[in-house]
Amino acid sequence: MELLSAITEFAAREPKIYGLILGLVAAAILASVINVAAMLLVWLERKVMGDLQSRYGPNRVGGRWGVLQLGADAIKLFTKEDIIPRGADKSVYVWAPIVAVATTMLIAGALPFGAVIIDGEVIPLVVANMDISALYVEAVLSLMAIGAFMAGYASNNKYSMLGAFRGIARMIAYEVPMGVCVISVAVMAHSLNLVEIVNAQQGIWFALAQPLGFVIFAICLIVDLGRMPFDQTEAEEEIIAGYNTEYSGIRFGLLYFQEYIVMLLGSILLVLLFLGGWNGPVIPVITFISPMVWFFMKLLIVLVALIWIRVSLPRFRIDQVTDLGWKILLPLSLINFVWAVAVGLYFA
Repeated sequence: MELLSAITEFAAREPKIYGLILGLVAAAILASVINVAAMLLVWLERKVMGDLQSRYGPNRVGGRWGVLQLGADAIKLFTKEDIIPRGADKSVYVWAPIVAVATTMLIAGALPFGAVIIDGEVIPLVVANMDISALYVEAVLSLMAIGAFMAGYASNNKYSMLGAFRGIARMIAYEVPMGVCVISVAVMAHSLNLVEIVNAQQGIWFALAQPLGFVIFAICLIVDLGRMPFDQTEAEEEIIAGYNTEYSGIRFGLLYFQEYIVMLLGSILLVLLFLGGWNGPVIPVITFISPMVWFFMKLLIVLVALIWIRVSLPRFRIDQVTDLGWKILLPLSLINFVWAVAVGLYFA
């Protein structure tokens, strides 16, 4: 109690410093949770892919489930020699993995990570509850291509440069229909705030209210994440490993790990925009964390679906990917926008 009263007194006396400290602590906790969750996601993908392909997956390090495999991989990457290619733009080469990871952390601050029920009131768990959080997250997602472009440009490698240019072309082609889908959701929810968008889905999920928009957004999200069948930036049969061909050691580890962090955050965004977020019947025994249970159940289904798609579909050519974005998804997203406006006006 004395500690609590001291903290309260300090907050009243120095509100700016208290806010800064609180923000730093929240950012540290959030970054730790995201990194641990991404590590579990790497393990989950290996095991699920093993099951879908009728093989074992990791089963050597840490028992039959291979739970310590990721730790072994991390030690390997930390201890490998860090090589910078001759002729590379050293400063850009060094900063590219840092920019890639930092961009993902910008997204995490505006995403609600579920909710809890206290005294009958649903409290969302979000660091920055912004009025335009949906637009902000979608905009920052487009910045991920900058880290990949920096890595490809600075490597002094033609294959890396091809991967970087593919990433930019892909981003331009799919950010437009993806943004239109986000606006369509905002029109139907009458808000760009992710918490209010989730609250607007208490009656019906937007995946059911605008199924076309849900499919378009899901495809655009997979493209933005660089997942199969849209991983042309690092297509090993064509351009070795794309933009990260020349990276090794911990720098390669950062670029690799960033892909799974973005996969996690992108899946959370899909759950919030179209699958009702944490909405669901209250579970009597665990009322306090009932919204969290529904949120993580939906998130797990989306993550497994992304892994399933990766295993099942072959890679598209880059020209097929850009044609799909400009010639098919963009017109369909505009049709979905008209539908969302009509429905939004009717229920307004």
